[in-house]
Amino acid sequence: MSEELARCVGVSRTYGQGTAAVVAVHSLDCAVRPASRVALTGRSGSGKSTLVHLLAGLDQPTTGEVSWPGLGGAPTGRPGVVGVVFQGPSLLAPLDVAENVALPLLLAGVRPADADARAGDALRRAGVADLAGKLPEELSGGQAQRVAVARVLASAPRLILADEPTGQLDAAHRDEVVTLLIEAAEELRAGLIIATHDARVADRLPQRWIMDDGRLQEVRQAC
Repeated sequence: MSEELARCVGVSRTYGQGTAAVVAVHSLDCAVRPASRVALTGRSGSGKSTLVHLLAGLDQPTTGEVSWPGLGGAPTGRPGVVGVVFQGPSLLAPLDVAENVALPLLLAGVRPADADARAGDALRRAGVADLAGKLPEELSGGQAQRVAVARVLASAPRLILADEPTGQLDAAHRDEVVTLLIEAAEELRAGLIIATHDARVADRLPQRWIMDDGRLQEVRQAC
């Protein structure tokens, strides 16, 4: 068995209490490996985002356990260990593009000069080096998502998680961002999960996790 970067065992996540409680994830088991290229699919509200947040260490399970054996422990407080791309805007408004990409490196203790160099290289690879000095408010949705992918590239994580990264993009920008994510995973030899309700995105990945009402109903290879 190949190294497991992240693992969920009997994981559930409940929000609220009593009659207002909502169970977002039910008794879920899964594992992510370096070769994983997963489309996490399901209707809106099926629990996809909750699972992504649990695997990223951004949320904690109500019951069960999430572990990261291949990452040396939980990514919490360790910027850049897990790369996350969100659906909505995730860039910090006061910082320009280059500063946004370099920030996780600085938080991880990388020297400023090295962080700047790595940020510049990542922006070039993502095809947005000309945006380095722009503020997030000056970017289109497609440009902002490419910068978010560049931020992942710069940190060189071993696990990449993308939560509906193309939900607000047109077809051309959708394809560009998905290609960047797949290429980044290959380059970094990182596990990749893309949560999506877009069949055109899911069809580009060889593995499919299907969620329904908070339950992982099926794990399979795509045809």
